[in-house]
This record gives sequence, C-alpha cells and structure tokens, in this order.
Amino acid sequence: MKRVLTIIALIAIMTVFVTGCGGGGSKETEAAKGPADLTGNWKVSNDTFKMTAVIEGETITVYWEDGDTKSLYWAGSYKAPETAEEPYTWSSENDHNQTDKAMLASSADTKDFTYEKGELSFEASAMGTTSTVRMKKE
Repeated sequence: MKRVLTIIALIAIMTVFVTGCGGGGSKETEAAKGPADLTGNWKVSNDTFKMTAVIEGETITVYWEDGDTKSLYWAGSYKAPETAEEPYTWSSENDHNQTDKAMLASSADTKDFTYEKGELSFEASAMGTTSTVRMKKE
C-alpha cells in the first residue's frame, strides 16, 4: 500500500513539473518565429473594390486594378513590424507628390493599415462608399 501511494505521489509531482515547464504557449512560439515579412504583392481577398498592393522597402502602393487597367489609389510610407505580435497596425503617410497627380487616388494625409493572421486590411473610399479591403499576399 505504501508503495502505491509513493508511486501516485511521484506521478502527481511529475505532472505538476511537466505542466509547469511546458505552459509557455503561443506567446513564446510567436516571439520565436519573429516579425512577419510583409514585403511583396498583395491582392484583394474579399468582395470589395478590385485592388492590389505592393510593399517594397519603406513604401506601400495601392492600385485600383481591373484587368489591364491600373490606377493609383495610395502611395505612402510603410514601417515593417519589429515583433511577431499581432495585430500589427501602422499609420501610412501619404506621398502627395504621387497621389495629387492621380484622379482616383486618396487625398487623405494618413491611412491606417493592419496586418493579422496573414491578412492586410484597410478602409478605402470611392464615390461615397467606404469598405474594408482585405488582402492576401500573392
């Protein structure tokens, strides 16, 4: 009987020890994988406006796109994430040198972009209609 109680006590202690050591969870795993690389080409993934985006260096450029037609919607700053924490949001500053010359471009001074779970999102407006655009990396 003593032996059975000793074995049960050891199993209980080992269970507490193993559970305590492995309880780090997703935050540790997220931090270990590093920040997401958002550079590259993005394409709309929901039924909103037909748009594409390119993140390159310190810039993000968003276009209205329909077949062979491509028109500038946004040209602005991009700040890459420094951690793996999501959602990641940055406020892009408009490059008015580019957008002021484009008829279909946004005239806003800033635009907020969010990255979460492989998806880039932002609000876009055209002809009085505002939609949340969601994009996936190509």
